[in-house]
Amino acid sequence: MGTPVKILVVLFSVIVLLAVAQSSYLPPCEPVNETVAVEKEGCPKCLVLQTTICSGHCLTKEPVYKSPFSTVYQHVCTYRDVRYETVRLPDCPPGVDPHITYPVALSCDCSLCTMDTSDCTIESLQPDFCMSQREDFLVY
Repeated sequence: MGTPVKILVVLFSVIVLLAVAQSSYLPPCEPVNETVAVEKEGCPKCLVLQTTICSGHCLTKEPVYKSPFSTVYQHVCTYRDVRYETVRLPDCPPGVDPHITYPVALSCDCSLCTMDTSDCTIESLQPDFCMSQREDFLVY
């Protein structure tokens, strides 16, 4: 093996080791406690509560060569098992159902993003963002 090839092999090895070391410092995909806001059109207040969501790092790949015939799927940290809980929003007017149901993460997984239960956007609002008046209600 010539010197340029040895340098490339060493450089590649260092890059692989750094990538493995970096990924071991990132938090794994797991359920975490988070403050979230729930609100409903027609109700004047949003309810801020504690629940469990999925958060953490999933390994992803970016191909060096992108072909129009190949598809790349990125995995995200998302719900594997969920339980649904229902809360009553305060001060909803007559004729508006005051109940809202939200997912509670029991376990998480690195898989394709499911828009039914996950926010798959690149930049989204904070989970406790309210468009209407806030009312704190802590649920664990």
